[in-house]
Parts: sequence; C-alpha cells; structure tokens
Amino acid sequence: MKHIIASLLACLAGLPLAAAELEFVGRYVWSEPGEAFGEVSGMEIAADGLGFAVVSDRGWIGTGRLERGADGAVSGVAGFRMADLVNRKGKALKGHESDSEGLAGEPGGPLFVSFEGYHRVWRYDRPFGAAKAIGDHAGFATLQNNSGLEALAIGADGALYAIPERSGEWERPFPVYRYRHGVWDDELSIPREGRFLPAGADFGPDGRLYIVERDFLWYAGFASRIRRFDLTELGLSEGETLLVTAFGTHDNLEAIALWQDAAGAIRLTLVSDDNGNLLQRTEFVDYRLVEAGAE
Repeated sequence: MKHIIASLLACLAGLPLAAAELEFVGRYVWSEPGEAFGEVSGMEIAADGLGFAVVSDRGWIGTGRLERGADGAVSGVAGFRMADLVNRKGKALKGHESDSEGLAGEPGGPLFVSFEGYHRVWRYDRPFGAAKAIGDHAGFATLQNNSGLEALAIGADGALYAIPERSGEWERPFPVYRYRHGVWDDELSIPREGRFLPAGADFGPDGRLYIVERDFLWYAGFASRIRRFDLTELGLSEGETLLVTAFGTHDNLEAIALWQDAAGAIRLTLVSDDNGNLLQRTEFVDYRLVEAGAE
C-alpha cells in the first residue's frame, strides 16, 4: 500500500515516478571462531539464495550455507569452511599478493577472484583449489595502491567485468575492464557521481549490473549507495540509483549478490568488511527490489 500511496502523491505533484526502489528486509551480524575470520570483501550466492562463497582481504576463501527466516533475510550460517587462497602452485598467498577483493562465479566453482596490491584476476576451478592466471590488461599496472580491482561480476554470457575503486579524477568515469574470448578490453565505463566509490558488483536475474558503492566520514561512519546499469550492444547505460543510505545505517558494505525468491522478487544480499576493527562488525544485509507500480 505504501508504494501505491507514494505513486499517487508523485502523480499529483507532477513528479516523475521512480523506476524502482529497495525495501529493507533485515540484517544479521556474523561471527566465526578464530582470529583469521573477518574483513569479508567479496561474495557469491547460489540461485536459491542459500549456498554462498566469500573472500577476505586477509587472503582466505570460505563456503557455507545461509539460513533465512520467513521474510527471506539471513538468520544464520551453517557448514562454514574457510581456508587460505592459494597461488598457481597451491601455496598459500602471502603479503601484497593476498588482498582479495572481488568474487564472481558459482559458490562451488568455477570462481574468479580479483586482487589489489598485485592487481590481477585469477580463476579457481574449485574454491579450495589452485589458481589459474587468465592474463592482465595493461591498465592494471596503472591502478593506485589499495584502490585496485574492488568489484568483480560475471555476466550471463560468461564475460567478466572488473571495476577499480578509484578513477583517478573526480570527473573521470570509473573504467570497467571486460574479459571475454580470452582478452581484456576497456571499452566500458560508469559515471562517477559524488564521493561514492565502487565496492562490489553483481549481475541480477534481470541481466542488469548492480553496484554497491560506499562513502565514509570518520565521525559518522559509512554510507552506501546502490546503482544499476543496463548492458546493451552500445555499452552501459547512465545508471539508476536505487538506494542511498544515511551515514551509519550499515557497516562497510563491500560485497553484493543477487538472487530471485520463490515469488519471483529480486533479492539483494550484501555483506560488510569489518576492517579488522573491534568497533566494526561483519553483517549480512538483505533488501528486496520493488519495481514501479508493484505492491
């Protein structure tokens, strides 16, 4: 009903109707035993919204199964297993090679992981298996330290899309590096709007690219923005803003994954990076997409 009322008020005021909005469903604070857990930076979720895989800035990968309540929000984690990400020789990643940021693919594999520090994307046929190199784009070498390939997504056609955290200039669009047919290109970009920086990306069941971005103020915490883009033969659209939160609403949301519930609604599950800070938390956050005109 509230969506109908909002639409009627917008019509009476002569305002354009929003194409869609995100409805908050719930949150769940996640913890696991052991000092290694934390700093979750990338996530993939199975089509049923339950099976999942995550990677961490600390260079580990984990898999498990989400428990969800009647409203579809995460309510627990079962069967979680984590282990060090390994290199092409099966050795655990160390130092500047271990900062894994983005994750794309299927929770059980194959998976692609983007890294910053040593900017690259590697393929893992199994979550706990050895890495395979897929080649680099020349632009990776120009990326800023600690601001590399933050967001990673895979399209329905199997193409990879990697987005760095920074573009280098306030007015410069963020490049979108695309990997298809064994080659990287840089033909795509998304507009940079304000202070928000990309943190995670995923393609939804509707074929659109969804990106979660973040801003930070030391005295207020994190703010999050979610935009989505249509991908056509001409490139990416200018984008549509679905959500902008107030500072402090959520923690440092870095990972985003989309799935479709039994009723056909698109769901967004996000997870935060606690930065290894005792004052922060790892939390799952769930939203439901409500298209214009839907109740």
